[in-house]
Amino acid sequence: MGTAGGGGVLRLPGLHGYAAEFSPYWPGRVACAAAQYYGIAGCGTLAVLEQNEAGIALLRSFDWNDGLFDVTWSENNEHVLITSSGDGSLQIWDTAKTKGPLQVYKEHTQEAYSVDWSQTRGEQLVVSGSWDQTAKLWDPAVGKSLCTFKGHEGVIYSTIWSPHIPGCFASASGDQTLRVWDVKAPGVKLVIPAHQAEILSCDWCKYDENLLVTGAVDCSLKGWDLRNVRQPVFILLGHTYAIRRVKFSPFHATLLASCSYDFTVRFWDFSKCNPLLQTVEHHTEFTCGLDLSLHNRGQVVDCSWDELVKIYTPSCLAVPV
Repeated sequence: MGTAGGGGVLRLPGLHGYAAEFSPYWPGRVACAAAQYYGIAGCGTLAVLEQNEAGIALLRSFDWNDGLFDVTWSENNEHVLITSSGDGSLQIWDTAKTKGPLQVYKEHTQEAYSVDWSQTRGEQLVVSGSWDQTAKLWDPAVGKSLCTFKGHEGVIYSTIWSPHIPGCFASASGDQTLRVWDVKAPGVKLVIPAHQAEILSCDWCKYDENLLVTGAVDCSLKGWDLRNVRQPVFILLGHTYAIRRVKFSPFHATLLASCSYDFTVRFWDFSKCNPLLQTVEHHTEFTCGLDLSLHNRGQVVDCSWDELVKIYTPSCLAVPV
């Protein structure tokens, strides 16, 4: 099944991990969004972690009165993060301060399940997705949403900005569609009936502005070329339960990672005849959070309902000496 080394493990007692994101500024710094009681009841915690020689240390933690389901780092301030919560609100936090949040945006009427800060230059925009079937556009400097995007007929699980095209984001939903939106134009730009099951995650390729991947309850990953969406350009099979999150590599054009309710993290190269590179089995519960480092090539963070956050380099991504 392959080994996974070069990192550390931290337990967050009583907290079930939902999302983990590497800082775009600090190598080895990670934010984890977590919830008590599997997110069904209780409070949430934003944990900011730092990798050191001994493993992983807890740098800061912030509590919220409902479960936290997603987290995104600011792209213009290395100390600022936004989380999304079960009460439908977004919270802005400053890790340089001991208390928070700085601001709370409460507009979604059901769980806010995803949040993402735009990576393209010249715009500071945040998109959130909710179980109320809407996505909302925010400027963090403005106290209310700039726009609400309607069209999905099921809960929205994932909202991700294009790293290439300013003002363009994708959303994945329980209505079995992947949708692409342009903040400058009303209405949806593209609707892709991507799976015959709920879609829990999507991501954009860092090297191809037309390529997206979806991960769904049908245990499959599918690649989509926006220029021709009649058929997927690849299908990756191997997970045995729903795929919770999928991420393209920042270093390899054809490599991606996925984590699942089957407790595993899998690494794939969709250009190969045998695309499954490695299966990492080091959690004992649903594995929900996953990210690949921009700073340390091959380094991965994941988190699970087993209370563990792990930073590691899977053998398939280890850089040859």
